[in-house]
Amino acid sequence: MDANFGPVLPALAAAHRAVAVDYPGSGETPRAKAPLTLDTLADELIAAADAEGADTFALAGYSLGSAVAVRAAARHPSRVKALILTAPFARPDTRTTLAAQIWHHLASSRDRDKLARFVLPLALSPQALDSLSPEQLAGTLRGTAESAPEGTADHVDLVIRTDVRADLAAITAPTLVITTTRDQLVPPALQREVAAGIKGARVAEIATGHLPFAEDPARWQRLITDFLAETEAGAQTGPGSRPAE
Repeated sequence: MDANFGPVLPALAAAHRAVAVDYPGSGETPRAKAPLTLDTLADELIAAADAEGADTFALAGYSLGSAVAVRAAARHPSRVKALILTAPFARPDTRTTLAAQIWHHLASSRDRDKLARFVLPLALSPQALDSLSPEQLAGTLRGTAESAPEGTADHVDLVIRTDVRADLAAITAPTLVITTTRDQLVPPALQREVAAGIKGARVAEIATGHLPFAEDPARWQRLITDFLAETEAGAQTGPGSRPAE
């Protein structure tokens, strides 16, 4: 979670109660003993909210986490009051599936250098990648290799098996889809497919690759916090309520 939402968590926590949940096999959470499933991860999100005493909450999902968030919102519609999906996909297309299969193989082989050299051109936009000096590139590759979560192979295996297309129509929470327009891993067309499947979803674009927190964290944070503020204001001024003073 720190590797993804870390750059924007302080700003979110300044105005909201923020609860960050890691995948099994990342952060301090141990790897799962069985293959990951969206249902299990979605229910674990709800359990984390229960543990924090949060009856209703806004839910933000990034990349694979967007599919988990969609499943959670579809399974527990009364709990999720707003949904923010960044670089989302409802299912992998052929290109993404092939890339994920290679990613899974490299993660399983534990060759972290090869893994980093494969993932980095998919993760960063071409513009961001070309802007790196040789020294910066070497450092970025090293950091990518060293920070790969222990459960990466498990996570990528779930990417290959993900399909939440049937869940999209069940989403009732106000939803913001943040499309990463220079994404080399999850094509923008897949991201737009998610937005099109959710009734009333709002779409915002950010001109980054798959890592908005690395390429433009300030804009990513503004998109999230502005949507949360608007959603909360709308809830306060809904039918039968008075505007906040």
